[in-house]
Amino acid sequence: MPQIPEKIHELTVGQLSARSGAAVSALHFYESKGLISSRRTSGNQRRYTRDTLRRVAFVRAAQRVGIPLATIRDALAELPEERTPTHEDWARLSQAWRSELDERIKQLNRLRDHLTDCIGCGCLSLDSCVLSNPDDAFGERMAGSRLMVERGGGRRR
Repeated sequence: MPQIPEKIHELTVGQLSARSGAAVSALHFYESKGLISSRRTSGNQRRYTRDTLRRVAFVRAAQRVGIPLATIRDALAELPEERTPTHEDWARLSQAWRSELDERIKQLNRLRDHLTDCIGCGCLSLDSCVLSNPDDAFGERMAGSRLMVERGGGRRR
């Protein structure tokens, strides 16, 4: 990882990319979403303060555990004067996100369990399959992957 001398207080997008491991396109995307910010030089080049490295690390860590970018942006906006997140900030925010992650884990476990049931069943019914059509009242009356034709109208449901 390239080292940046301490006397340099601003980074180019290339330097920020090299140090953070994020692609330049990802950094531009983060900036467009309000997750990081830069100033423009007279030549319209982006310059990032050194603390942007920590913000990028924060964003990438939160993304890795599945936190949506909008939620990350809202969390960063809550920090006083939009400062760089500290270890304490991360601990507080990650605790708040814990219940959301626990709920996602439950949903994924249910999906996994139903997927196994579905593969074992083999019906692949669009009417009654708990994966394709959860909570379907009609599927409780009839099983199978067929379309019903109403009498007289030939209309399909």
